[in-house]
Amino acid sequence: MKELILHYWVCKTVKKNYFFILIMMLCISAVNAQDPHFSQFFEAPLLRNPSLAGLFSGDIRVQGVYRNQWGSVTTPYQTGSFNIEYKQPVGKGNDFLTTGLQILYDKAGVTNFTTTNVYPTINFHKSLSDEKNKFLSLGFMGGIVQRRIDRSKMTTNNQYDGNGYNPALPDGELFSKTNYSYLDGSFGMSYNASINGSENDNYFFGIAYHHFNRPVNSFYKNPPVELNPKWVVSGGVRFTSSETSFITIQADFSKQGEYNEAIAGATYSVKIGDDYDKPKYIIHAGGYLRLKDAFIPVIKIDYHPFSISMSYDANISQLKTASQGRGGFELAISYAGFLDRNNTTQNAVLCPKF
Repeated sequence: MKELILHYWVCKTVKKNYFFILIMMLCISAVNAQDPHFSQFFEAPLLRNPSLAGLFSGDIRVQGVYRNQWGSVTTPYQTGSFNIEYKQPVGKGNDFLTTGLQILYDKAGVTNFTTTNVYPTINFHKSLSDEKNKFLSLGFMGGIVQRRIDRSKMTTNNQYDGNGYNPALPDGELFSKTNYSYLDGSFGMSYNASINGSENDNYFFGIAYHHFNRPVNSFYKNPPVELNPKWVVSGGVRFTSSETSFITIQADFSKQGEYNEAIAGATYSVKIGDDYDKPKYIIHAGGYLRLKDAFIPVIKIDYHPFSISMSYDANISQLKTASQGRGGFELAISYAGFLDRNNTTQNAVLCPKF
């Protein structure tokens, strides 16, 4: 948020036809800002907590989310997430193992400050009951992160002389590389159970610790700057409200350095079709609130095994005047289904899901 405010103020105060942006904003972002986030956080579960991998009905799930933010204020921030999960039973009991892959892409500002994350994931679900769904899960996610900027698109105050902006002048910055990479990792635990033994009503809660290895995170190598670890606490509950409808409530609270974020909300879902156990469509509608930042209406349609959802951030923060209340648009598409294999979870009496 500090970067965005500074970016907006600079754009408004420099001379007409000149765009002035300090590379130090990249350092502010790298040191202090929060990780990229999604309003549809429930469509990117591995970014919340690697132990949430596999909490779905099916053997395989593929999800993609695209976010376009702050286009009304500055150069849009674009963020994309792609994850795939594969769940299978292990051992002779009711335990399961989920393996997966999380890819995250984020591009911000006129310098195309781009971050690409590639994280393999593994999650073990330990059954705590032989009579109903009750699972304790431990997940780990780790991989490589690559960051880069386009230095040719950056301008600094060193490039202004008595006649205004002069691109022939050196930018005055002392870093030599425009890209760098580092290893990153996270782990988490979650508890997932059915409500009163119901097949359709269940809940979960979990806690995750991201960037536990405190990777060095700066274009400047001296002094080294570490990425702050991040705690994320998550929870959700889904319960039947009638034969044809149900309600889902979810919430996340995250804290990274001096920054924290709280988001929570609910959707009301209606089944459409002759068979309510296997409806042709499910329509979900609701809203979420990111505290002190945005109200987020959400609509989602399930056409098994596919889902598509859309949301839009209505900005309510201190930037609502500058942004005219406009924040970020998100589109999410997912697939969750069963595979034709001997140990498919389709016929499993007990299986982690949400």
